[in-house]
Amino acid sequence: MDIPLNSTSRFLKHPNGQTTHVVVDDYTDPWTEPETILIQGGFARHSAFWYHWVPSLARHYRVIRRDTRGHGKSSAPGPDEDYEYALDTILKEIVDTLDQLNLTKVHFIGESTSGMLGEAFAAKFPSRLHSLTIISTPTFLPPAALKLFAFGYSSWPEACRQLGSRGWGERLARVPGTLSASDPDYEAWWLSQIAISSGEGLAGYAEFLSSFNARPYLAHITVPVLILAPAKSAATSLEEQLGIARQVRDAKLVVVNGRGHEIYGDRAEDCLKAVSEFLLEVELRSSLGVD
Repeated sequence: MDIPLNSTSRFLKHPNGQTTHVVVDDYTDPWTEPETILIQGGFARHSAFWYHWVPSLARHYRVIRRDTRGHGKSSAPGPDEDYEYALDTILKEIVDTLDQLNLTKVHFIGESTSGMLGEAFAAKFPSRLHSLTIISTPTFLPPAALKLFAFGYSSWPEACRQLGSRGWGERLARVPGTLSASDPDYEAWWLSQIAISSGEGLAGYAEFLSSFNARPYLAHITVPVLILAPAKSAATSLEEQLGIARQVRDAKLVVVNGRGHEIYGDRAEDCLKAVSEFLLEVELRSSLGVD
């Protein structure tokens, strides 16, 4: 595998000219060939937000933290560029990320809206996944959510453009059930990381998410799936999470009692425990040849 040990930041250029930033964390034994976990955060969140997951996971798995298109250090297409924010485009970039890293299959962890991408990816490219974990993942964003994220502007993308990434994050942090933190120092850090993405980058991705619906893909998922369901999210209800579990074959659902939507942050230990147990179950099923 052409992947260095320990933590390394890399930039991958896709055939469409866009670049994707990834952080590779590998603290596994150098004589072993570990499986790989690909982590992708929700809207406005990028690779740095997963710092506290790395120590637990990267000792036993190679961990790839990926910045979504328009997020973090990944490139953000401008409005004058010939770039189509479409599902096929975004999924092909994930496939190309795996190809450039010489990875045949990964365990995909998608948080919030990246879980929606994970659902579509699992349905369309099952041969590239060992498993799928979704965290606080809605199936689509209803009009009420789009209005909430617009914060009084004409649309969610326009709010991102007018407020900028930091300004948009500041508005989001005031909504109960979103930012799951009571520490002002954490909130300051959280906002500083949101600000790394450009307002235009977030706006372009918001345009895509505004019409993306993952529901048609659920029944076509055949890989093992773990659903980490937030008990108190402003973006997805427990009823919706139970609905996903009913539609995905043999899905495992764990309810996480966090303060709000971002359970990966304020209930990281609970999430990691569930993920570790799930990955061991997947490994056992694979070793026994259980489909």
